[in-house]
Amino acid sequence: MAVPVSAALPLAEQVVVVTGGARGLGAHISRAFLGAGARVAIAYHRSGAAADALAAAHPGRALPVAVDIRDRGQVEDLVAATEQHFGEPVTTIVNNALVDFTFDGDARPKAHELTTERLMGQFAGTVHGPLHLVQAARPGMVNRGFGRIVNIGTNLVQHPVVPYHDYTASKAALLALTRTLAHDLGPDGITVNMVSGGLLRTTDASAATPPAVFDMIAAATPLGRVITPVELADTVLFFASPWARAVTGQNLIVDGGLVKG
Repeated sequence: MAVPVSAALPLAEQVVVVTGGARGLGAHISRAFLGAGARVAIAYHRSGAAADALAAAHPGRALPVAVDIRDRGQVEDLVAATEQHFGEPVTTIVNNALVDFTFDGDARPKAHELTTERLMGQFAGTVHGPLHLVQAARPGMVNRGFGRIVNIGTNLVQHPVVPYHDYTASKAALLALTRTLAHDLGPDGITVNMVSGGLLRTTDASAATPPAVFDMIAAATPLGRVITPVELADTVLFFASPWARAVTGQNLIVDGGLVKG
C-alpha cells in the first residue's frame, strides 16, 4: 500500500538494511533502528559472530545476512532474503559498509604512493556497493511509495585534515551520487541523504588512530570532544524518520561543529 505524500512510515514500521551492520558504527546504527522498533537486516562481510549475537538479542526483528556489497548478485540476494524473511519490501537503506580500510594516518599511502588499484578498491565498496543496493531495493520502494536511503559520508571531504586520498575521494563521489539520486528518486517518494561524521571515539576503523589525533580533534571542536558512534546513529534515524519527510539531497555533518556545513 502506498504511503500518502504528506505522511511517512514510522520507524517501527520500517524494514531496514544496514550494510556493515554488525560492528563499529554499523552496529550502533543497527541497534538504534532495533531500539526504535524497526526490523533490520544486519548485512555483514566477515563479522558473522557479531551479526548473529546482535540478531539473537532482538529475536524476530533482526536478520543477519552475509554479503559482499561489491558483488551485485549478492546484493540482490540480500534484498530478496530480507523481503522474504520479513514479508514486506525493504523501505530503508543505510549504506555504511567500509571495505578494507582503517584510519591510520601514519600508514596511509602518500600522494606518490597511491595506486589506481587502491583507489578503485575503495570506489568498489563505497560507490558501487551502495548503487547496487539502491537499484535492488528500488522496485519495492516504488511500489510502496516510500523509501529512505541514508549514506554514510565523512567530513574529510570538506576538511581533509588527514589526506586519506582513496577514502575521501570515494566518499566525495558518494556525496555526488546522494544528490543526483535524490533528484531521480524523489518523485517516487524516496529520499536520499548523507550523514557525514568526523573521527569517532571509538570504532574498529578508528582504533588504529593515535591518541594525539583524538586530542587534536577534540581541542579544535566547539563541543570540546570527539563525537561518538551513538550520536551519529541518532542522525541516521532522523533522516529515516517522519520528521525528515521533506528533506532530501542533503549532507548533514555530525562532528561537534569541527566543520561548519
